[in-house]
Amino acid sequence: MTTESTTDRLPDGAVLDALQHEVAVFARRAEQTRLGGLGAARDSMDRAAYLLLSRLDDEGPAGVKALAAGLGIDSSTVTRQVAPLVASGLVARAADPDDGRAVVLGLSPLGARRLAEVRASRRRLVEVLTADWTDEERADFCALLTRFNASVTRLQAGVPDARETAGGD
Repeated sequence: MTTESTTDRLPDGAVLDALQHEVAVFARRAEQTRLGGLGAARDSMDRAAYLLLSRLDDEGPAGVKALAAGLGIDSSTVTRQVAPLVASGLVARAADPDDGRAVVLGLSPLGARRLAEVRASRRRLVEVLTADWTDEERADFCALLTRFNASVTRLQAGVPDARETAGGD
């Protein structure tokens, strides 16, 4: 980062305390504001719908079990969350090409358009929130947040981190 952070001057334990506090504040603010974007699409799609539609857009059609595994939630939650998306025409059901008895879920053309609108709205919000950041700071934050989320995913899955497998402290 190009500027010195307040936490750069703290001892290790204090940095961890500051980090856990900032994560808690971020989570609260994200829920309060829903970080739902700017403009007409602001708050027009809840987090669950956004993540499901994004997953279908990124990975293509999938069954409920594959979606659940990819999102780190259980199948019953996916089924409950996807029902209104199907009812509103954002997600389409189709027969699984590999097993005609199974169903796959895919992004409908309407779902793709709505997702593009919401992504653009959220992108504008992040642009405003980070307007005084350099491109490098944005990239660093994105990389660190991605790494943090991957660590949370591994912990939820019960996968030990590298320090645990190497016998470190």
